[in-house]
Amino acid sequence: MQVSAARMFGIIETVSGKHKLSQLGRMVVDPQREREARAKSFLMVPLYAAIFEKYKGGVLPPAAALERDIIGLGVAEKQTGRARQVFERSAEQGGFFEHGRNRLVMPGFASREESSLPPPPPPPDEQNNRDRKGGGGGGDIGDHDPLILGLFQKLPVPDSDWSAKDRLKWLQTAANIFDLVYKGEGGIVVSAARADRSPRHDD
Repeated sequence: MQVSAARMFGIIETVSGKHKLSQLGRMVVDPQREREARAKSFLMVPLYAAIFEKYKGGVLPPAAALERDIIGLGVAEKQTGRARQVFERSAEQGGFFEHGRNRLVMPGFASREESSLPPPPPPPDEQNNRDRKGGGGGGDIGDHDPLILGLFQKLPVPDSDWSAKDRLKWLQTAANIFDLVYKGEGGIVVSAARADRSPRHDD
């Protein structure tokens, strides 16, 4: 869960199954750039970036109205309370509440190397439109939890190398997320077992 969250906030990168700090992650651990990095990391989450664009510099609505906005941005209704609370904690850690918890204000910092940072993600509604156009089923994904959407966005591209060990990690992360966002008794533990490879379409 921590690794998934670190990816979502742009703090780490995963290359060939190995995790390393991204450029933004290196900024976070640099005392002279931590303030800037925290703010940019907050805006790497599409939901948070969309809320900031709507209310930046202004007054945030009451909790109930903000949760309605969160639903409109693609979060399932039963997850809105939790999503709002996590958003508020993230905004505070990012320095966006320095002028009061009812205002989203970009913290001041001297920005450097702006062009070398990755571009911010598209807003959730735009990303959903892309997924509907390019996905296999073309269905509406707006009712799914952001953790689940983030999990599937981290899948390697087809025909790339993906070791059994890293597949196991992904599957266990998926099981943990399902335990978090869905009701039901008992959890799932994923374990590795040697098996013949499933036939591929080009075999």
